[in-house]
Amino acid sequence: MKTRTRILFAAGSMLALAQMCAHAQEAAATGVASDAAATQAAVATPDSGEIIVTATRENTLLSKTPVAITAIGGDSLTKTGVTNATQLTEVAPNLSIDRGGSAGLQITIRGVSSTDNSEKGDPSAGFVVDGVFLARPQAQEVSFFDLDRVEVLRGPQGTLYGRNTTAGLVSLISAAPRLGKFSASFDGTYGNYNTIQATGVVNVPVGEFIAVRGAVNYDRRNSYILQGVSPYTLDPAKENLSGRLSVLIEPSSSVRLVLRGDYSSMKGHPGAGVLLSNLYQAPFTVPADGQLGNDPVVRTGRSADQVSTLTYPERWQSLRDNNTWGVQGDLKVDLTDWLTLNYLGSYRELTRDEQFTGLTGVNRTSGAVVTSPQTFDGSYNQNSQELRFAVNTGALKLQTGAYYFKEKSDISFLLYGTQGFQQGQRGYIFGFPQKTNSESFALFGQGTYSLADTFRLTGGVRWTKDKKRRVGATIYHATVNDPLDFTTGTQPGTTNPRGVQDSLNNAEVSYSKITWRGGFEFDATPTTLVYGTVATGYKAGGFNDGCLAGTANCNGSAVTTPDLLYYQPETLTSYEAGFKARIAGNALRLNGSVFHYDYTNLQLSQLTLVAGSPVQRTLNAGRAKVDGVELESVIKPARNHQIDLSVNWLNARYTDYLIDSAGPLTAQFAGKKLDRSPEWTLFAGYTWTIPVGDGDIQLGARTRMSASYMITAPALRAQFRQPAFTKTDLSATYNAPGGTWYLQGFVRNIENRLTLSSAQIVANFGGTFDDGVAQLSDPRLYGVRAGLRF
Repeated sequence: MKTRTRILFAAGSMLALAQMCAHAQEAAATGVASDAAATQAAVATPDSGEIIVTATRENTLLSKTPVAITAIGGDSLTKTGVTNATQLTEVAPNLSIDRGGSAGLQITIRGVSSTDNSEKGDPSAGFVVDGVFLARPQAQEVSFFDLDRVEVLRGPQGTLYGRNTTAGLVSLISAAPRLGKFSASFDGTYGNYNTIQATGVVNVPVGEFIAVRGAVNYDRRNSYILQGVSPYTLDPAKENLSGRLSVLIEPSSSVRLVLRGDYSSMKGHPGAGVLLSNLYQAPFTVPADGQLGNDPVVRTGRSADQVSTLTYPERWQSLRDNNTWGVQGDLKVDLTDWLTLNYLGSYRELTRDEQFTGLTGVNRTSGAVVTSPQTFDGSYNQNSQELRFAVNTGALKLQTGAYYFKEKSDISFLLYGTQGFQQGQRGYIFGFPQKTNSESFALFGQGTYSLADTFRLTGGVRWTKDKKRRVGATIYHATVNDPLDFTTGTQPGTTNPRGVQDSLNNAEVSYSKITWRGGFEFDATPTTLVYGTVATGYKAGGFNDGCLAGTANCNGSAVTTPDLLYYQPETLTSYEAGFKARIAGNALRLNGSVFHYDYTNLQLSQLTLVAGSPVQRTLNAGRAKVDGVELESVIKPARNHQIDLSVNWLNARYTDYLIDSAGPLTAQFAGKKLDRSPEWTLFAGYTWTIPVGDGDIQLGARTRMSASYMITAPALRAQFRQPAFTKTDLSATYNAPGGTWYLQGFVRNIENRLTLSSAQIVANFGGTFDDGVAQLSDPRLYGVRAGLRF
């Protein structure tokens, strides 16, 4: 009842505030529009300084786009030091992007996320580059370089973007080639942890209607984790080399074709996370059946070095030698003055070659951490095709089309020396070689109709058909030199099964779903937009490792039940109202939204034990509700002064989540908070521009304050609490006359506050959980940055 009262009060306050903005705008004197906010700058029209985005699959002004969205321009990304996806957390409300070790990035928007980053799972938030969905999270933390802008859309985008956007969308738009003008640039950064980042860009016109643009990026840094007792080096933690080549062909004003090709080499020594006991007091007690575990106690008074030290020996050198590449074509043809054809086709590949040390348990007698060397070899390819027609008759704007996506994977994940087995013994190697195939087909349409010059209605629908298939195995044997035949379950050239501990893991599922969107837009004044939407989202179901009892060649540790093997689709209904206002010639920009989510069958991953080894399973969490209020403002109190303020309230909680641990024990999580969903977050920034001759100096300060939030350890049936924190960034930049070069000094996270990104529990051989693995956020970073423009 209290939550409902808060939401009704917030909605009323939003409407009242929008009305006040409208009156204020009517009373304000007209004037020249100011530049866009440094933290929200993107492509702008030359006459108004307004931001242009493509969140609705067409070019629209940010202030006239009825979506909760944050847009950050390429120059602002560079000069504010947002060089990878994890740092978007510092500039976008209710967004968390965390590293999950070899699992890649985990994106959480408004408390909604997915921890299954395997080839069998799907994210809850889409990651899109130039309109193409990137299925593998391991390919998403390539450095930001030569981008036009980044758009973060909050809330379900089920009609225009599809199935894996229940939480929202992170969209990267690279800079396109430009006709008729040669240009080049260089940006370089050097910082602590031996951080080196360098980007070179060149744009070359070829004749009147062709231009070519090339960009190269190098990104290297040492590990944020101290070596401790590890006998192996952790440096460099990351060493990536990326390139992109784009060609623009525009023979007339009605035809535009952009061809892109990119390649990234991702190397380094990723190392391992630190022990949870570095941050929390261990051992962690397993509660009785039906009970919840208590919040583990935070170890206070520890320095950042103590927290971030690797305190267990690695079994072998961690290595990463991955690469990804892709090609795409983006064609736009104006068929008539009211009908446009858009085609976007893409093919991508990812290869993973990784080895690392994993934690498998704690010896209760000696207290020693038990580790196992692990390898991951995988190859992935994805093919996506979209044909879309845009209709614009003035009163009606319509996007309609068809979409096809297919991904194939071939992976082998192996653990060596599991549970103390010695080389040559059956059980020494435990793993999951498998091949997967995922296909999705969709038909969609979304249109906006103007009932009056100031009032518009929007409606959209999307039908999606998904199919997933796996052919794989669970192996539990001495050697991998005789790979299992996926068809017969026997060694090649023999008729004898490999043994009761080797099992085929074949599974297949298919789902279909209709998602829809409806809403209104009202121009309270020429610069004040009020909007409301009701939208649905959908994410396909799937399967876990294992096979059903009674099926062919299903035996040993792989045998499981249907409720543990399969999980159902995740669905969402979202209700949102908001406004966007620009007041007094852009002296004040104010955006606000209030929202409510009803979630069903949330897909959450849990750590269980199979043959004594930890195995991740994804299960449905019943229901959850999310309520929230977001308020963002950009204030220019005087020339050369800018203040950015954002206040956000979030109440994301389970209403029904019966958690199942490693065995028959269960506990009800109803009323508990969703992971990574702090109740309050506050962003505050100040930029002072000081003219120096024909150039200027910009002094910037930005801080993010967050309330505490939880991260679940399902095997323990408890949540780890990340205490409230503040992180502050400072920068000083000299911009030369005409923007020909700049020099900047910066420091990020000046407090050196290390926060918890993920928590995984490992089993104790005695049946309890004495420790686990923690991934940490970035520590204090500082350095210098410089750039040239030709």
